[in-house]
Amino acid sequence: MQARIIVSAFLILFQIVFLFALLYNIYDYAVIYTLQEIAGIIMVIVLLNRRGQRIYNTAWIILILIFPIFGISAYMLWGGARFTPRFRKKMRECELRYKHILEDDRAVHEELHVIDNAKATDADYLTRESNYPLYKDSTAEYFSPGEEFWPRFLSELEMAEDYIFLEFFIVAEGVFWDSIYKILKSKAKAGLDVRIIFDDFGSIKRQRKDFIKRLKKAGIRVAVFNKIGPSFSLFMNNRDHRKIAVIDGKTAITGGINLADEYVNEIERFGYWMDSATIIKGKAVTSFLYMFCVMWEFTTGQKVDINAFYRNYRVANATGFVQPYSDSPLDTRNPAKGIYMRIISGAARYVYICSPYLIIDDTMREVLKMAAKSGIDIRIITPHIPDKWYVHPVTQYNYLELMESGVRIFEYTPGFIHSKLFVCDDKVATIGTVNMDYRSFALHFECGAWMYDTDAVYKARDHIFEILKDCEEITVDVWRKKPAGQRLKCWLLNLLAPFM
Repeated sequence: MQARIIVSAFLILFQIVFLFALLYNIYDYAVIYTLQEIAGIIMVIVLLNRRGQRIYNTAWIILILIFPIFGISAYMLWGGARFTPRFRKKMRECELRYKHILEDDRAVHEELHVIDNAKATDADYLTRESNYPLYKDSTAEYFSPGEEFWPRFLSELEMAEDYIFLEFFIVAEGVFWDSIYKILKSKAKAGLDVRIIFDDFGSIKRQRKDFIKRLKKAGIRVAVFNKIGPSFSLFMNNRDHRKIAVIDGKTAITGGINLADEYVNEIERFGYWMDSATIIKGKAVTSFLYMFCVMWEFTTGQKVDINAFYRNYRVANATGFVQPYSDSPLDTRNPAKGIYMRIISGAARYVYICSPYLIIDDTMREVLKMAAKSGIDIRIITPHIPDKWYVHPVTQYNYLELMESGVRIFEYTPGFIHSKLFVCDDKVATIGTVNMDYRSFALHFECGAWMYDTDAVYKARDHIFEILKDCEEITVDVWRKKPAGQRLKCWLLNLLAPFM
């Protein structure tokens, strides 16, 4: 696997060198300079007219104006997928093929409006922005940390009778995966439809060479999202960051936990790993089935008979409401960022946030500051031990301005907190895969679940209070006492924030 990365990187580098050599052999300097400027101006015009993520686009414009050829090449490789109409068309076709199972019952929205009109507008927003329905007759349970989720996950897999669909950013061989694989093999042998999608970039260094071959031999159907190859790809930087399990159309799972040993603290990476997940049962599972089938066809080209997997399953006497959602870089909508901002701006008392990264643009920063200045108790928990040395200083760069506005910042001292969690006013929570950074908001396929008055809301709230006991609060005075060198590193790396 690692050899494939090295070979692919070498061949891409070779193509870049060949391109430059070709240009410099054919044209004199003046011609090259003119072509560079023309290409740079065209790309800048395109970016200025591109919708969404203005700060992100501005960073690319600066790079392109300074280094036109390099900047354009880098943007085509890493700057987004909105230059790929073929992919957009393919995704729309997949979505339309399965959309009929997403039945939006307006009576459910109206019921929530009667209960809590202010929070019901969040659900209305998600339905319009993401096209996913709001459900009742569903339950949502909260699990954290990963080692508490592990046995329940295995139990849910063991109870499967018809099918198991898994979609994860990272599938890494180890103790956690072995316990899952044992069940998947057994279920496939028993005749269940077992399928797995994993992201190539997320998983490539975590599997032995014959990993896929062994899965297929066991009767498990495999799809590898966006395989890393030795040639340029406009889609290279767009990854499937989702974590989804769908079992029998009755149970769905999402959250921050990947299928790797560090997520269940079987091995130590960056101290103690704190993560979370939610297990959803009932009608809301339909949306996760839709997400998986769309991605399966998009990745493999194979159509899915979704009606054969759909179950109109309802949980009797379930309280509360659940609304799954997904986010894609292949359209101009941004429901993941939008629902975060709506929760913050609509809070009446508090918003508690867990995120491994805090790399935000001006709009998100202003929403947080305005809420804090309005007297809302805003608390954000980030890691104390980072997973990436160059990313954490950018997270810390955002502390000061937020703290000066009244936002309280906490770092989780035992290690790395990977949860992507919002809890608001003892009523609302969202749990999923969406980090507070440009990659999640602009480049990755993501998903989550918005919940109102479910068991997961209250368990997540209580757990955040437990997490806070293991946190160090970062104050304005503490931040200002940082050595000048550390603060300079934060400022310099923040210039690269949109690329992280």
